[in-house]
Amino acid sequence: MFESGAFVGEQLTPISDAQIQPNGVDLTAAAIYEQTTTGRISRDGKTIGDRREIETDDGLFVLDLGAYILQYAETVRIPEGHIGFIYPRSSLMRNSCMLHTAVWDAGYEGKGEGLLEVHHDIEIEEGARVGQLVFAEADHEETYDGDYQGEHIDTE
Repeated sequence: MFESGAFVGEQLTPISDAQIQPNGVDLTAAAIYEQTTTGRISRDGKTIGDRREIETDDGLFVLDLGAYILQYAETVRIPEGHIGFIYPRSSLMRNSCMLHTAVWDAGYEGKGEGLLEVHHDIEIEEGARVGQLVFAEADHEETYDGDYQGEHIDTE
């Protein structure tokens, strides 16, 4: 079963009332990056490629066609007994863009990232709502304790 937006909202900071939706909470764009070097995923580890932060033009990220890493502004805490999913807001898709993310495990805490695919030039205002986080109830044996635990929290 999916949780209410009000429940999800209790697990995020900072948020405004406008971000709380019936079945989730809107996440906003804090930063956007372009990968500049080759990454590697092997059987026993990973290397994340270097990134270049996209500077804003008067508060706007001006993006050409391509793939970008979008960092969310909100610190998310996935509570025990739950799993998180992020879906793109429909206005992003209606502008020929797509937001992809991985599963967010119980116990994760941080300001996560998503893959932003831009299929037509777009301008995204810093702080604009780009995705919606939803929680579903989920059984699990342990909670998340991976490499991305606490990511970007030090930027608060």
